[in-house]
Amino acid sequence: MSDLNAILAPGMFVRHPDYPDWGIGQVQSNIGGKITVNFPDQGKMVIDGTRIALMPVFDP
Repeated sequence: MSDLNAILAPGMFVRHPDYPDWGIGQVQSNIGGKITVNFPDQGKMVIDGTRIALMPVFDP
């Protein structure tokens, strides 16, 4: 799997491919493959970027 998560920077918007009901989250940090995303209903979630390819949202 190519590491598209490497382009994710704080302030960017993403969706979780396995949990579309979480809605659009905003990246808080991306450090060492651990991506912290703040989802509106789910709150802050730490995603393992080596296992989950978050989907960037360019027009939230």
